[in-house]
Amino acid sequence: MTRSVQALAYARPSALESSQVGASLGLETAGGLTPRGAEAHPRFFAGFLSAPRIAARGLLAVADVAAARYYQRTLASSLDPVVTGNGDRLRFESFSGCCGVYARLDVLQEGLEGERTGHGTTNVDVNNPLRDALSRITADDPLHLRVGPEELAVTTVDGPLVEKKVPLPDRWLRGFAEAQVASAGFDLRAELSAAQAVAFLRSLPRRSGNAARGAQWVVASGSALRPTTRPAPGAVCLPGPERLVALERVLRHATALRVYGPPVADGAPVASAWEVVLPGMRLTLTLSPDAARGFSGEGGVLEALATDEAAADAELVSVLLAWEPTIEPASLAQQSGLSVERVRAALTRLGTAGRVGYDLADAAYFHRELPYDADRAERHNPRLVAARELAGAGAVSLDGAVASVASGDRRYQVRESDGRLTCTCQWWADYRGKRGPCKHALAVTMVRRGATVAGGVR
Repeated sequence: MTRSVQALAYARPSALESSQVGASLGLETAGGLTPRGAEAHPRFFAGFLSAPRIAARGLLAVADVAAARYYQRTLASSLDPVVTGNGDRLRFESFSGCCGVYARLDVLQEGLEGERTGHGTTNVDVNNPLRDALSRITADDPLHLRVGPEELAVTTVDGPLVEKKVPLPDRWLRGFAEAQVASAGFDLRAELSAAQAVAFLRSLPRRSGNAARGAQWVVASGSALRPTTRPAPGAVCLPGPERLVALERVLRHATALRVYGPPVADGAPVASAWEVVLPGMRLTLTLSPDAARGFSGEGGVLEALATDEAAADAELVSVLLAWEPTIEPASLAQQSGLSVERVRAALTRLGTAGRVGYDLADAAYFHRELPYDADRAERHNPRLVAARELAGAGAVSLDGAVASVASGDRRYQVRESDGRLTCTCQWWADYRGKRGPCKHALAVTMVRRGATVAGGVR
């Protein structure tokens, strides 16, 4: 697994402080991007939280996921949550170390009382002393929130006083992209009341002892959820139910639970999303199809990366983004002159660089810029790199709907039927296209669409 070290530099540690006028939560920011360009310590918000106790627990839940590994619980490491200001809300995001759980807390406009929220994305310091302080908030006394430095600190701080160095696996970056692609294909499957949500979530096992049982499923039954042994229409996969434990932080404050998933075609496990609705905010956990299967290997973004057309479209669409809380593909199509389908493919490609996410409640993309070199997710994707090498080496021979790909000492047949590519390789035999195209099908796509390849790297 490819790793690098991510250095996060903060002017000072984030802290919860008390004074005669009340409590103040100062969240310090590291380097990030804003409409003004790169900033060492961007400032996104200063004002009061309408529900401080709930917001504190929601932030702790996001930090819990960042520090967790739900599969092979070794090599513990934690990347500070990412915060995005979208003008009318703050979004706090994290990804688990095993790449199987994506968490996001959306603090909406009605949850914020103060100046207008700024625009941009950066990491926010959530240290252990701050976690302890947040966990002690038991009442909704007035709490002032500051995301970013105080104005005076901008001009008086000569350099970073706090630096964290965190191992950053490339598969985490691919995971952010794949989770966004998966979510864009979800629909709302069930909505439970607060009491029903609490009862259901508290009935789930904290630890998985059922790996041998395969995928677990639930289906809406009246106004509740019930387990089902077969994935009937409308059913939602619940892979590794113990991975929802972070939601317990906010359960007592929930007003509803929304459950999202893709259409069920067969009994194969699929991803799902679980959104707890809170006063003025939402906490969402998105689970990969299996606790032992991270989002990074799903392959949902590969076809969007395989053509020069998508690259050019993404560059054009990126110019039109402005940290909007909701991105409308139809509006971008009108502004760019592209079709809606090409805009969606461009958004998928931008997702691989961490530049867009997907909000299930709004059924819309949103703009953000992950504060690290997320382009590595594309450059180091093993299947994509291998496909470019095959295409660049002239290993692909086309003959109508059939293509031949020489790989190693073997030759594979790639066939197109009804717009779908199949292959005679072992990857296709194992996954039947459920985890994206194999490297041979990707290479054929590149050659047919005239993608530019040179030495396997564009």
